[in-house]
Amino acid sequence: QVQLEESGGGFVQPGGSLRLSCAASGRAFTPGAMAWFRQAPGKEREYVAAIRWNDNNAFYANSVKGRFTISRDRPKNTVYLFMRSLEPEDTAVYYCAGLRGRPIMSTLTSQQNYEYWGQGTQVTVSS
Repeated sequence: QVQLEESGGGFVQPGGSLRLSCAASGRAFTPGAMAWFRQAPGKEREYVAAIRWNDNNAFYANSVKGRFTISRDRPKNTVYLFMRSLEPEDTAVYYCAGLRGRPIMSTLTSQQNYEYWGQGTQVTVSS
């Protein structure tokens, strides 16, 4: 059984920074890719960023490009999301997701392609 556990959420003022972490555990789980999605109140869950495990290529939603950075630690099976210049519009529950295999870029933005999900961590940006 694969488990994803997020941490690092919290409250931050506009313009501030936060780093989220997501550790994957479970027998023989090597990610093909891991990603972050978010869901704001009253809105559908949306793609934020993804990273392909074998080549470290990272991909971002336009809304966060240049402000967020996704990275991974292969030995720890952990993915990070560093968020800076945070805006109130970034307020959401952030979810970590993972999938196996060798995904192509076009598959990384669709949540239905991800097999494993964390419970989510709340990020609140407010003055």
